[in-house]
Amino acid sequence: MEGISHETCALAGVWGLSKLIALYDDNSISIDGNVEGWFRDDTKKRFEAYGWNVIGPIDGHDVAQVSAALEQARDWAANGCKGRLAPTLIICKTVIGQGSPNRAGTAKAHGEALGAEEITLTRKAIGWPHAPFELPDEVVKAWDARQSGQAHEAAWNKLFEAYSMAHSGKAAEFKRRMSGGLPKDFAATMQAYIDKLCKEAPSVASRKASQMALDEIGPKLAGLLGGSADLTGSNLTNWKGVASLSVNRAGELSPGQHISYGVREFGMAAICNGITLHGGFIPYCGTFLTFSDYSRNAIRMAALMHQRVIHVFTHDSIGLGEDGPTHQPVEQPSSLRLIPFLHVWRPADAVETAVAWKAALERHDGPTALLLSRQALPAQVTSSATAANVAKGAYVLSSDPKPQLVLMATGSEVSLAVEAAKMLRSENRLKVRVVSVPSTTVFDQQSEDYKASVLPAGVPRIVVEAGVTDFWWKYQPAAVVGLDRFGESAPAPDVYKHFDITATAVANTARRALALKNSK
Repeated sequence: MEGISHETCALAGVWGLSKLIALYDDNSISIDGNVEGWFRDDTKKRFEAYGWNVIGPIDGHDVAQVSAALEQARDWAANGCKGRLAPTLIICKTVIGQGSPNRAGTAKAHGEALGAEEITLTRKAIGWPHAPFELPDEVVKAWDARQSGQAHEAAWNKLFEAYSMAHSGKAAEFKRRMSGGLPKDFAATMQAYIDKLCKEAPSVASRKASQMALDEIGPKLAGLLGGSADLTGSNLTNWKGVASLSVNRAGELSPGQHISYGVREFGMAAICNGITLHGGFIPYCGTFLTFSDYSRNAIRMAALMHQRVIHVFTHDSIGLGEDGPTHQPVEQPSSLRLIPFLHVWRPADAVETAVAWKAALERHDGPTALLLSRQALPAQVTSSATAANVAKGAYVLSSDPKPQLVLMATGSEVSLAVEAAKMLRSENRLKVRVVSVPSTTVFDQQSEDYKASVLPAGVPRIVVEAGVTDFWWKYQPAAVVGLDRFGESAPAPDVYKHFDITATAVANTARRALALKNSK
């Protein structure tokens, strides 16, 4: 019933994933009872429409029938069916709770424990006289795969050893990719690229800066596997010369490192989870930030499983302009930051974007979300020394000695904080520190000493982000300049002005906060 089954199974059919064999337990029961009232799909026809082979319905309690169906599916996986390769669905009709005298075929067998009395009756009904957790020797022997498994592993190791002797370079690359490691020169390559950006100081949208980083990374990182949910031209998830994976109607595969997932955000994110769990690839995928809501369950699972998946979310704020409030994310940045183990980056310029990509690729223990702008952003980081601190999640972009105010900002709003600081310095002779916060999730993991060095105690803080304000109060600011409602459809500068998220508004807010502090 889940929508993700439609998204992913349709793609499996297009791609002809013949090694995929799924057994469907068709027992007509869910927690609320018989599914007749809410599920009447013709599953066989649905999967045939996806391009799958379908076997059944068969008796899912008949071991011989299930074994025969699996053998047939394996033969089709190797040799094709009717001249084509395709995944196979085996429909197994079963009775839920089979063997339970009073629960079989009912919703109670789905959502409730049998209980001691019904367990006793079930043991008697199926002829199972053994105590709990007691297994007969013949069952243990039949299911013990240690000996055969060890033999298969030894044979594979011997084969790989011979391959390594003949192809040492390829074997080493195989080991690197399956271990999830990066090329030895990756860090040096990225540092050289970041140093170059510091010198050139390009003013580009961070989505374009992301593509520029991919142009640098993609050709040099075998195993990087990208894609987009029908928004490649907007997400800019491809790089120069990258081939796109495609399959024609004859089932002929054209391999590539970029996947067009179609309008399937949840399926795309879940597939990336599967790819990283398989190993050998580092997957990333793209869509608009507002559509991260579609992907959220899969993002959360990647975080829960501590898997490296990189999500490229573009059009990150009301700055996307005329697409209007349906596409303008105001709560999504803060919402994503609440997911444990998900690192969220909202970079302010090309350097911060490159550092975010480097951090995401070097990270092995969880997913990363990159929140990127549609509109061009001025360069902020122009020295390698400053760039070195970007990876800590927040850093001092500029500061006067013994600052009287701290302006904290993230993403496109960093430029507003920089302009506001200029106003406060020239008009009010105030000493101001500007702190860029590309990743709150990473900054929060830094040492207390480092955090105190960036945000000195006793100095009023003003936060600027064109999104909901509640999240930012954990940093104990004097005020937050943000947006606690949905956006409007208009060019980006007009939308920011309409909601009074401007450099002047930031400066005025800072003056009021400092005046209030001084009056106490």
